[in-house]
Amino acid sequence: MKYQIIGKQITITEGIDSQIRKKLSRMDKYFLINEDVTCRAVCSAKKARAKVEITIFIPAMTLRAEVEHEDLYAAVDLAIDKLQGQMRKLKTRMDRTNSKISLGKAIAFENFEAEKEEKDTFKNDDVVVRAKSYYLESMSIDEAITRMDALGHNFFLYLDEDDDRISVVYVRNDGGYGVIQAENPIK
Repeated sequence: MKYQIIGKQITITEGIDSQIRKKLSRMDKYFLINEDVTCRAVCSAKKARAKVEITIFIPAMTLRAEVEHEDLYAAVDLAIDKLQGQMRKLKTRMDRTNSKISLGKAIAFENFEAEKEEKDTFKNDDVVVRAKSYYLESMSIDEAITRMDALGHNFFLYLDEDDDRISVVYVRNDGGYGVIQAENPIK
């Protein structure tokens, strides 16, 4: 796995870098194609709290965890635990649905145990409870933000008028707005 350790409002010393790499290396056993897997850890400090965002880019998807804690190293440990939980949940969902997601080429699922669940337990978070269809209107980013705010939502799906790409504008946790845009335009 390739590592990127980035500091925001904090200087990443050799000691911090080596400790974070050592902790992140615990995740190596879960990936089959190590040269195609990149792990980015962004560490930042706000007052007396440390924030760690770990993002793992694998060919079929991206895994991400964000944790705030008083201690930087504890935040890294908690973020890694969160990522492992996400991967276990993904494995359980794939086992249950016989999913054919192309993750088998990147993740060593045999190194995970599926989440343990009782047979009589029905989990609402694993079931789609509502489906909605929506006609995408072509509009500017400013109009999309205005409509999102008017609806009281924290995201809004629209068709970008400049390049005809499906786009989502959203409210960022740290303030401001973000845009996610499809790479392929509508034909």
